[in-house]
Amino acid sequence: MSAPPPPKKPFTGDPNQYPPNHFAKSITGACLCGSISVTVNENIFNDYPSAYICHCANCRKVSGSYAAPNVRIEQDKVKIVDRKGTMKEYDDFETGSGNPVHRFFCGRCGSPIKSETARFKDMYILKMGIFPRIPKPQFETFAEHRHAWQGKHDGVEQFALVMGGKKLGE
Repeated sequence: MSAPPPPKKPFTGDPNQYPPNHFAKSITGACLCGSISVTVNENIFNDYPSAYICHCANCRKVSGSYAAPNVRIEQDKVKIVDRKGTMKEYDDFETGSGNPVHRFFCGRCGSPIKSETARFKDMYILKMGIFPRIPKPQFETFAEHRHAWQGKHDGVEQFALVMGGKKLGE
């Protein structure tokens, strides 16, 4: 006679189990295998000005989706712990500017963690999929690369390509 199977873990992916005010002082996320954790010591849920969605081909590939939710934040507000030494870096030179984007991910489970670029010195571009809840985006980049079937986000600025550049419809 075999032992009964272990009890199933409850599904924990529902962001609505955490009200935004739960993260008023900080938020911590982790890669899929748990080797890398990222803590942001800032409230990113009160119309945070640097939360955005990117539709460029490179961000789509990194996220494995049709768009990538990101937040750009000062490095001194972020603590990254790589418990098992699994953080890897890919230097992406296939960018519109030709300047590299340094993309960091977990070498064990593949979860994207952050990007760094000279354009935003002393800042991280954190990949929001590792966090239990994602703030509302304030803008979209490479919005002209959106798929026709994608819905629109009310009140979210759409930059045709780069942040601060021409907006869609201008």
